[in-house]
Amino acid sequence: MCWSATADLVAGSAITAVGVACVARAARTRPRALPLAALPLLLGAHQIIEAVIWNDNGGRGPAVLAWAVIALPLLPFWVPAGVLCVARPEARRRLWPLLACGLVTSAALAYTLATRTVTATVRGHTMAYEIGLPHAGLLVAGYLLATIGSLLLSGEAGLVLLGGLAGIAAAVCAALWRWEFVSTWCAAAAVCSLVLFAWTRRAAATPTNSSGGPP
Repeated sequence: MCWSATADLVAGSAITAVGVACVARAARTRPRALPLAALPLLLGAHQIIEAVIWNDNGGRGPAVLAWAVIALPLLPFWVPAGVLCVARPEARRRLWPLLACGLVTSAALAYTLATRTVTATVRGHTMAYEIGLPHAGLLVAGYLLATIGSLLLSGEAGLVLLGGLAGIAAAVCAALWRWEFVSTWCAAAAVCSLVLFAWTRRAAATPTNSSGGPP
């Protein structure tokens, strides 16, 4: 989320370009890393979709629903699944519960999207999305545990760094959004995408064992 359509479009295009580079590198060197390498593509598309929402001045159109699908049910499943694909065997045992948590959270969020209407509203320099989540506290906890938790427990230094940055960014962005001052998630998404780009480069230089993970 950025503070204007232009900012979202510029940030989304840049993040998407990073995602293309990540996917190209992972496809050549470490196919198991493709789900995580594709994450910047999702984040970039997310920003570009929000540029459309800004131009529509919010509302309830298809762009709002597409934004919500990526933000809500997709990411809490995608991130832990991607981490599990590249984790060492000893790390996978602690990651399976987080993937299960992500699946439950994604299912609950998908059901909510199917039964309720998402509304986007311009508030100051931010875009607010309202859906009326039931048991919001539990869903947020499950979301953060599945996404940030799986990165922190991945056992890979680059992904642990990404998890720490994502946690800090989530707290800062939430505070700034609450004050309706400015949305900074686009900057956080850009930083996280660059960390993933660096991680794919290091992963490309690391020999893999027969199971597809690093030795």
